Amino acid sequence: MSKGLLREYFALCEGGVCQDLLTESEKTFVKEGGMILSGKLQEGDRQNGNGRVYPTGVLSREIDNYKQLVKDMRALGELDHPESSIINLNNVSHLVLDVWMDGKVVMGKLKVLDTPSGKILRSLIEGGAQLGISSRGLGSVEQKGGKTMVQDDFQLICFDIVSDPSTPDAYMRIAENKIPEKQIFQKKDRVNRLLNDIINE
Repeated sequence: MSKGLLREYFALCEGGVCQDLLTESEKTFVKEGGMILSGKLQEGDRQNGNGRVYPTGVLSREIDNYKQLVKDMRALGELDHPESSIINLNNVSHLVLDVWMDGKVVMGKLKVLDTPSGKILRSLIEGGAQLGISSRGLGSVEQKGGKTMVQDDFQLICFDIVSDPSTPDAYMRIAENKIPEKQIFQKKDRVNRLLNDIINE
């Protein structure tokens, strides 16, 4: 079974304040004009618009691994979905600040960056555009019971902002200031992944 690029689309919330998810420093960032988006990033054990089902156990493992990228401030995402597994720094629009499992749902917070793509993203959101969030990863799929099941070899690369989400109800909220594998993952990422796999066995 060979690994292929798997991309999933979720919608961002239209407006709304999500201050309860923000730390004090994030609230200060927002008050000073910054933009943070928060909400649902992915969902396990539910068939999405692309016909795929991601087992919650696989997502949970990958979120545990992805947390190291978040901690290292390397959890970047792009505006729109490229056809590559490599994150193009020229198109980076946001930084993932936090990610966690809430039952079967992957939740997260994204900081919109002051990059050309980040400025476009901010302008779209401020203009009222309804955008989506999309996971990008490598993995294989298998047909089971009429569903396309993502296999255990799935590796999460990033979350991108997109215009066409595949999962309804996966909207992120804006916190307004009103109040190839070796090329993708560094050695320490692979070591962290192995340690998490050992711990979770």
